[in-house]
Amino acid sequence: MLEQIVLDQKAGKAEYDEKVEDFERRLGELQRQARELQVPIVIVFEGWDAAGKGTLINRLMQALDPRGFSVYPISAPTEEESRRPFLWRFWTKTPERGRIAIFDRSWYGRVLTERVDELIPRKSWQASYEQIRSFERQLADDGAVLIKFFLHISKKEQKQRFLDLEANPSMSWKVTRQDWRHHRQYEKYTRAIEDMLAQTDTAFAPWTIVESHDRRFATLKVFATTIRVLEERVTGAQSTKEPQHRTDNRPAEEFPTTSLLETVDVSRTLSRPSYERKLDNYQARVRELEHQIYLLRIPVVVVYEGWDAAGKGGNIKRLTKGMDPRGYEVIPVGAPNDVEKSHHYLWRFWNRLPKTGHITVFDRSWYGRVLVERVEQFCSAEEWKRAYREINEMEEHLVSFGAVLVKFWLQIDEQEQLKRFKEREATDWKQWKITPDDWRNRDKWRLYKPAVEEMLARTSTSYAPWTIVESNCKLYARIKALQTVIKSIEARLEAR
Repeated sequence: MLEQIVLDQKAGKAEYDEKVEDFERRLGELQRQARELQVPIVIVFEGWDAAGKGTLINRLMQALDPRGFSVYPISAPTEEESRRPFLWRFWTKTPERGRIAIFDRSWYGRVLTERVDELIPRKSWQASYEQIRSFERQLADDGAVLIKFFLHISKKEQKQRFLDLEANPSMSWKVTRQDWRHHRQYEKYTRAIEDMLAQTDTAFAPWTIVESHDRRFATLKVFATTIRVLEERVTGAQSTKEPQHRTDNRPAEEFPTTSLLETVDVSRTLSRPSYERKLDNYQARVRELEHQIYLLRIPVVVVYEGWDAAGKGGNIKRLTKGMDPRGYEVIPVGAPNDVEKSHHYLWRFWNRLPKTGHITVFDRSWYGRVLVERVEQFCSAEEWKRAYREINEMEEHLVSFGAVLVKFWLQIDEQEQLKRFKEREATDWKQWKITPDDWRNRDKWRLYKPAVEEMLARTSTSYAPWTIVESNCKLYARIKALQTVIKSIEARLEAR
């Protein structure tokens, strides 16, 4: 692919001066329109060392309102970043709706520098192609515009630019030993770049190769491409009315209609003496495992979902009682705030993932997208149907990074829920637990049940299976959850 690129293309000074002013004005207009339409924009600059990424980014920025964009220079991951899945540091930098994020290098370092310099195993960088495609597709499906540039220069041109920089006392610091080593690896990098372009040039996030021997030509091409893409997106957004969130609780597609929840034996019980004995033993074991995963730097994610009053809070309290509080965090998840709403719905969960050696417990989670947001019509049918794939992709990324992922659905029947609701109303110190929303959600049990069934069917995978916890008996449910967490962590330790 790269050998077919004609690198000696040029733009004369007169042509450049004539076009660039109009380009700047138009780009400023498009930025304002994108802000009004709440369109998030991601612009990626990749390319050879000394190809001019910094110069072109700076030139592009001059046409933009600085209050509406952020520039992220990306280098090797820090200690903190390396202790999370590789896409974590990029998810946290994705722009809110109406803003622009410009990346000076990006997630593609995974399949370029980390591949060529053999910083990660072959299996890891090969798996990263699909993870990158999933990441970009999720952003695009959520309305983001992705513009990706690769700045191309020849090996001969790169060498000359290095020499010119070294000859300039004020610029020589820009050329490092690593730059020269990468220059000697030009052919290896070419193969990696060819693979990257082939694997990640998609309809929703296409690559634009910028012939960068001539600065003026490269600048005009970057401006013209950015303007063209934004014009297409802005025009499309203006002609499309905001979709109405109509009631649509039908399955995303046909799947077995046998009710899994109907087969759950919620009558299972455990005696108080047996509970107390097992509780002490299991909590001690959890504390031991917390220490082991800290030493081995294994992250653990525990997700609790379930019916209102199913006992999630009490269950979590027993799970964490024996833990060192410095090694875990419990995240209670409610309705998203305004900042969270301005991002992809998964953004707020990526921000709270644990680093290696730590445990995060989610009291409700990203599954709200296919439960409450589906039933209450807070998102469109297209959005919640798409979420099954997006959730599976995120969880696969976590597990492939080495995380232990445990997911609980706490199941009670309607009669038990009603009993607990009435008990909360009748008990002074429990009344804060019951709200009008709880009663309203109970009235929608028949709508929530098929949503739960479909969630379990579509997101219980080999790498992230659901565990249904029979929870009419709180004692039984707590012990089963503890047993499951212990078993999952022990299995991960044995697999090392």
